This record gives sequence, structure tokens and C-alpha cells, in this order.
Amino acid sequence: MLETLRPVPQEKRYLSGFDLFLLWVGAAVAVSEIWAGSLLAPLGFVGGMLAILVGHLVGNTPFALGGVLGSDFGVPAMVSVRLAFGKWGSYLASFLNILQLVGWTAVMIIICAKAGDAILQSLFGVSSFRLLLVVAGVVSTFWALIETSWWRWMQRIAVLALSALSGVMTFVALRGVSFGELLRLRGDGSLPWGAGFDLVVAMPISWLPLVADYSRFARSTKEAFWGTWWGYFVASSWMYTVGLVSALTTGRADPLPAMVALGLGFAALLIVLFSTFTTTFLDIYSASVSFLNVYPKMKEKLATVLFGAFGTLLALVFPMERYESFLFLIGAVFTPLFGVVIADYFVLRRRKAEVVSFYEQCPPLVWEAVVSWAFGVGVYVLFLRTFPALGASIPSFLLSGTLYLLLRRRKQWTL
Repeated sequence: MLETLRPVPQEKRYLSGFDLFLLWVGAAVAVSEIWAGSLLAPLGFVGGMLAILVGHLVGNTPFALGGVLGSDFGVPAMVSVRLAFGKWGSYLASFLNILQLVGWTAVMIIICAKAGDAILQSLFGVSSFRLLLVVAGVVSTFWALIETSWWRWMQRIAVLALSALSGVMTFVALRGVSFGELLRLRGDGSLPWGAGFDLVVAMPISWLPLVADYSRFARSTKEAFWGTWWGYFVASSWMYTVGLVSALTTGRADPLPAMVALGLGFAALLIVLFSTFTTTFLDIYSASVSFLNVYPKMKEKLATVLFGAFGTLLALVFPMERYESFLFLIGAVFTPLFGVVIADYFVLRRRKAEVVSFYEQCPPLVWEAVVSWAFGVGVYVLFLRTFPALGASIPSFLLSGTLYLLLRRRKQWTL
């Protein structure tokens, strides 16, 4: 509905910086992030930690800047894309965003069902993978249907509980291993450091196409930026580290089986379930908001139910062995896209725009933006395949934004 796409009035912006901090902590405390951290094991502990910290420093900054557009104007993420790409360009971005969000919904539901099923088998000898798939999908969809004012309290309760449980999980992952032993843990070198760095950057970048959906409810831009930046940086770095250490010390992708072995199976099950709900509802809700950017006549709650159902059905067939490729694909598409968006708003416009620029004054298509985006995708793929040790994220982001600025300024000069 049109109300979803219109700017949020100031009196309805009630999310504090702490609320957004907790929102993104809840998004990052997830088994999927632990699995992603385990993919860095070939780098060893020192190389893996360097990739985690530098990757989050780099990836979190454009991620939080994307939220600034939402808080400055009170508009959803895909509406903010109109400023650089035009209306039709934002439709293309919306379509791709919907695909990745439905994919993420499926990934999260599968990880929840697999981990939960393993825990239930260990505790009670019962297997219920498909039932857990349905439960995860239904509860996550229900969470996405709740009004924004209720998210604040649900996230506070769930995230504080998750943080406490994750503290126990971290203790289990690190128990019996000294810091000196961690420093000596070596990987097999099968993953170039630059590629590992890209795997880290891809995670905050995957949230960039939806961050404004939530920052538009922020009380101030400053709170939106720092609450988002610190919330995701702290929690995602934490989860990646847990996955890295677990993979290096035990050869497992996550420490949940060790928790079950220590008699902490119920706590492990709660981590799996609640981390799925606090993360996946964001994917489902934002998929519906992205769809409304293309077809605003659809009712928001109906769209939310439909995308929750699509994600749950996709979970039945999604090839989890392609998880790493899925992360690289997200990076290739959205890193250069928001290189253009951020260059347009922060460099070309210098944060000077009006709300009407997203609606009445929005052109159908800005070809300079589309060309720069396509160029950035090509740069990402080229660096990933030819120069993986250098990393693809930074070149793609910077070069797409730079080309866009050059093309726009050339157009101004010729006029």
C-alpha cells in the first residue's frame, strides 16, 4: 500500500539508537553467520581474524550509510534507490533484492531445521526436519507481521536472552584452548585472504538493500548510523569468530553439538530457534516492502505472508552446498549497486535532496547509474576470479561509484 512507501512522519519515528543496536545484534546472532565464519578456517586464526575485523570495518560503513538515506528522508531502502537509478532502475534493484531475501529466508530456515533436528535427535532420539522447517517459516512470518512498535520490545527480550545463551556457546567453543594455542592455529591455505575478506564483506552488504526499511523509523540520523554500525559490527564479528575458532579446533562448522554433549542441548535449541526468528523476519518483511515499491497496490501484510510462504517452500529444495557461492553472488550484485547509490547521495548531492526527488521528480531511468552498476559487477567478477588475493569488494564499490560520478559530471559539462 502507498502508506508503506511514503516518508515516515517524525512523530512515528520512535526507534532509538539502542533499539537499532539490538535489532542488528538480533540479525547477526545467527547460525548462518557462524557457518560463514567457519568458511574462513583455511586462513588460520590470525588470517581469519584479520579478515573478520577488516571485512566488518569495510562492509559495515556503506551498510550504515545506506541507513542514513532512510533516516534522512523516512523512506524504505528500495525507494531510496530511486534517487540514483530512477523509478525503473529501482524496480530492477527491488526484483534482485526480493530474490536474495527469499533466498536468505530459505537459507535461515534450512539451517534452523538442520541444527534443530540434530539437537532433537541427540536429546530425544526424534527426527523432525520438515516440521522444524514449517515452524521456523511460520513463526518468522508471524514476527514480520507484527507492528514496528512491538518489534522493539520483542527484540529486546529475544536479543538479551540470545546474547546470554551465545555467551555460553562462546565459552564452549573456546574452552580448553589458550590464546597462545589459538595464535598457532594454521589453515590449509586453500582460500586466498582476499576471497575470505569478500566473504565477510558480503554479509553486511547483504543487509544494505534493506537497512533503510528500519532506519526510517529512527528518531535521528546519528542514532540510526551508530546504532546500526555498532550493533552489526559487534555481533557479526562475534559470530564469525565463534565459527572460525570452532572450525579450527574441532573441524565442525559450529559449537552447538559440543553444547549438546555437555548437557546444554536445550540452550542450544533456543539459540537455533530464536536466532532464526530475530534474523529471518527482517528478510521476509523487507521482501514485501521491496515488492510494494514495484506494485504499491498490494496489501503489505498479504505480501509478507506470501514471501514467508515462498521462502519456506524454497527451503525444501535450496542447495545448501552452494552457500559460499550465494554469498559471493550477493556481493557481486549489491556492492556496486550501493557504490552508485552512496556516491550519488553523499558525493554528488552532498546530502542535499528533497523528498519529492523520490516521487514526483524521479526520472524513469538513469542510464549512468545502470552502466556504472554493470561495470561494477564485471569488476567484482574479474577480481574474484583473476585476483582473489586482492579482494573484489573494495574495487567494485569504489570503481562503480567513481564511474557514476564521472558520467554524471560529464553530462553536466555537456549541458
